[in-house]
Amino acid sequence: MRLLHTMLRVGDLQRSIDFYTQVMGMNLLRKTENPEYKYTLAFVGYGNNPDHAELELTYNWGVENYDMGSAYGHIAIGVPDAYAACEKIRAAGGKVTREAGPVKGGSTVIAFVTDPDGYKVELIQRDWQ
Repeated sequence: MRLLHTMLRVGDLQRSIDFYTQVMGMNLLRKTENPEYKYTLAFVGYGNNPDHAELELTYNWGVENYDMGSAYGHIAIGVPDAYAACEKIRAAGGKVTREAGPVKGGSTVIAFVTDPDGYKVELIQRDWQ
């Protein structure tokens, strides 16, 4: 088995595509519209399935916001330098909601960013050398 994608419902598809591509550095992999059922899907990511999991952005026509509820946590993205990633994201207009630093009770460096719809994205510093 392999994780293929995670779906997020978004209120403004272009705004979300811009955030994930221009701020988070992902690529727009494909986009499809379904006029009969009034929704559009955009898949973004750092690579294609099956080698990389993707993020499916779902826009239900005419729905501008969603109740986040209390069950959703966050998406996690590995980065080589969380401090530099925060600076780059902030410079691109992204909202850093937890500055880079060690996780409470540990030494792993993390940070959090919030996307335009309020979804949390955790940045986890990883050494890939």
